[in-house]
Amino acid sequence: MASLEGKVISITGAASGMGLQLANLAASRGAKLALADIQEEPLKQLVDELVSSGVDAIGTRVNVASDKEVDAWVEATINHFGQLDGAANLAGVEGKHGLSGSLVNQANEEWDFILSINLTGLMYCVRAQLRVMKSGSSIVNASSIVGLVGRPGMCAYAVSKHGVAGLTKTAAKEAGPSGIRVNAVAPGSIETPMLQRVFDTEAVGDRAFSTAPLGRNGKPEEVAKLFAFLLSDDSSYISGGVYLIDGGLIA
Repeated sequence: MASLEGKVISITGAASGMGLQLANLAASRGAKLALADIQEEPLKQLVDELVSSGVDAIGTRVNVASDKEVDAWVEATINHFGQLDGAANLAGVEGKHGLSGSLVNQANEEWDFILSINLTGLMYCVRAQLRVMKSGSSIVNASSIVGLVGRPGMCAYAVSKHGVAGLTKTAAKEAGPSGIRVNAVAPGSIETPMLQRVFDTEAVGDRAFSTAPLGRNGKPEEVAKLFAFLLSDDSSYISGGVYLIDGGLIA
């Protein structure tokens, strides 16, 4: 088991899906948590539950598309804990109208919205985190299988996730001499609220991704375990990678 005992870990997108599972897993493995999400009430409920169980956790409503909000959140984390040892950047959106839409029909507003959160917002987070981290720290970003191979009808989303991969690799090379590791996780079809919204929007069922060799969608807790490993000292010589967790879908 990858221990996070005593580490201060920040997580964006912590109120639902993979972020929620990671928050609970990291807490169970001894981490202190600085949690952020744009969903204020679910975030407050999560923090209250963690604190009541003895976890040192704080929660902040953050719109990652705002560099000022991101910088203030990271500063508040340092003020509270005195350090930041790991960061999991999971905040992301599929778009206001789902993932559908080809490039020729791509609306400017939708493009700007998706990239402002999935890519520019993630850059704001990584930039702020690197400024306060020390040797031995780890950053893990959320990319996607469509950030590696692309998929028709998901133009803005796929581009944003390709950008995450590029940002991760570049940050790993820049931060490496300081002893800071930067990696990304590329999930396939994971049973999250986002995936269900996509199914609902596209009027498709679970068969949509049944071509994965393992024959099922993944579970958020399975992704959380990979994030936890990359945040832990067990992955101390791993940096600059984008790690698939997709049931073999694009093998």
